[in-house]
Amino acid sequence: MNDSSSPMFPLQFESVTKRFRQGVSTVEALRDVSLAIRPGEFVAVMGASGSGKSTLLHVGAGLTRPEEGRVVVEGQDITAMAARSDRRLTEFRRRRIGLVFQAFNLIPTLTAEQNILLPILAAGASSDPDRLEELIARLGLGTRRHHRPDAMSGGEQQRVAIARALIADPAVVLADEPTGSLDSVSGQQLCQLLREQNEERKTTIVVVTHEPHVAIWASRVVVLRDGRILDEFETGDFKDSHSLAAHYHEVVDVVSAAEVAS
Repeated sequence: MNDSSSPMFPLQFESVTKRFRQGVSTVEALRDVSLAIRPGEFVAVMGASGSGKSTLLHVGAGLTRPEEGRVVVEGQDITAMAARSDRRLTEFRRRRIGLVFQAFNLIPTLTAEQNILLPILAAGASSDPDRLEELIARLGLGTRRHHRPDAMSGGEQQRVAIARALIADPAVVLADEPTGSLDSVSGQQLCQLLREQNEERKTTIVVVTHEPHVAIWASRVVVLRDGRILDEFETGDFKDSHSLAAHYHEVVDVVSAAEVAS
C-alpha cells in the first residue's frame, strides 16, 4: 500500500491509461483517467459505445490491467497486486468487489441460492444466514431460491446476480450495463433495488450505463468520451431523467462542436 492513497475511498483510479491492439493499430480505451469514488456513493458512468466506460469498470475490478497508472480499492493497490499474484487478486476481489454483468454470468448448474453464496463459499468463508435471508426476501426470490437459472426470467436472474454481488458486503459494487438485458419495468425495479441498498446499507455502487433513466438513480454522473472524463455532475440538479439527458447531450455536443471548430 502506498500512503499517498487514502483508504477512505473505496475505489480510486489514478492516472489510468489502457490500450488495446486492433490489428496493426493501437487504441487507447482509457486516457489518463483519475477518479475517486467516495464511501457510500452511487455513481453512474455514462458514455456512448466505445467511450471506455466498460473498460473503466473492468480495470476497476482488476479484470484487466492498465498500461499506466493504478487502481486502489480500500487502500489496496490492486494493479500491483495483479502483477504479483493473480490468486491473491482473485481472493481480494471475491471479498471486497461485487460484480454485476449485463449477461448475468450465473452458473447454470447451481440454484439461485447457491449462485448467491458462490463468492463466500469460493473464498472458504462461512455464510451469514441472516444476510442471505434478507437479500432473498428483499429481492423477491423466496419462491425461486431452489430454481436454476434456466427456470428463471431475465429479471429474476439479474436479481440473483445482484444478491451475489452484495452477499459479502463488498467495499464497492461494480455493475456493467445491468439493465441492458431487461425490459423497462424490470430495469427500473433493479435500479430501485440498487438505490435502496445504497441508502440503507451505505453500499458504494458504480453503474456503467448509456441510459439517462438509469443514471438518474445515482447521486453523481461521470461522462466519458474517447477514454477521457468529459464532465461530472450531481443528479440532484435535475428534476427527472429527461432533463438529465438534455444536459448530457449538451455536454457531449459542446465538446463535439469545439473539436469541429478547431
